[in-house]
Amino acid sequence: MGHRFQFVDVFSEQPYLGNPLPVFLDADGMSTEEMQKITRWMNLSETAFLLPPTDAKADYRTRIFTLERELPFAGHPTLGSCHAWLNGGGKANNESEIIQECGAGLVRIRRMDDHLAFAAPGLIRSGPVADDELDTIATALQIDRNVIIDSQWADNGPGWVVVLLESAQAVLEIRPLSTFPTPLDIGIVGPYGDNSDSAFELRAVCTDHHGATREDPITGSLNASVAQWLIASGRATAPYVATQGACVGHTGRIDIDQDSDGQVWVGGCTRTLIEGEVKI
Repeated sequence: MGHRFQFVDVFSEQPYLGNPLPVFLDADGMSTEEMQKITRWMNLSETAFLLPPTDAKADYRTRIFTLERELPFAGHPTLGSCHAWLNGGGKANNESEIIQECGAGLVRIRRMDDHLAFAAPGLIRSGPVADDELDTIATALQIDRNVIIDSQWADNGPGWVVVLLESAQAVLEIRPLSTFPTPLDIGIVGPYGDNSDSAFELRAVCTDHHGATREDPITGSLNASVAQWLIASGRATAPYVATQGACVGHTGRIDIDQDSDGQVWVGGCTRTLIEGEVKI
């Protein structure tokens, strides 16, 4: 059976330097086991599967899988799914916003030329990080605990815990352990100086289902929760630009904005680079 398929590049203004997302547009009829098997075969951070919505307010539904599990929400799969849905002929019920249904509920998405932006969802977990957890993070990142300026749980689905370092350069210099025995989903953020066109550098370090340390090139969910934390704590004001991916050969550019209602929006460039039909 054939399924329409797109490979979408997300969060970079240059082709093949963003975060790639495989999207299956006609996933109705696929089982959860089939989706997980395909995702593992793709061997990328996430794969998205589009289905008809179950909520009348939504334009489409997406299921997002990592190599080991299904996520209720993730950032670059949200923008990539929306782009693929539009590129595949999807028509939104509302011209001003597209409504995506996912495991976390309904997510609002706005169109801006070749950019899309999603409304950052609320956090599942927030608050301070325990000392023993910070010790574990410092060990995994191979840094002295004292270089962590602040930390926060910033989990909007994937499980992020975030550490703030003194500078963007300190973030770029981190060399995490190649393997780690416990599951990790660590966000790292540090500020640039006043003369930079980017306000912050981010990195996302995780362990996969084999215990190997992986770095996600550009991470929308992390940028969303980090923005909420930095803005709420007075460390950042929107709009600003964040960058991510330099340590793994990508040039991610993430646009952060905040509307008059206080809603944080996370946006970036999206483009389809490969499309066709996949036999299942």
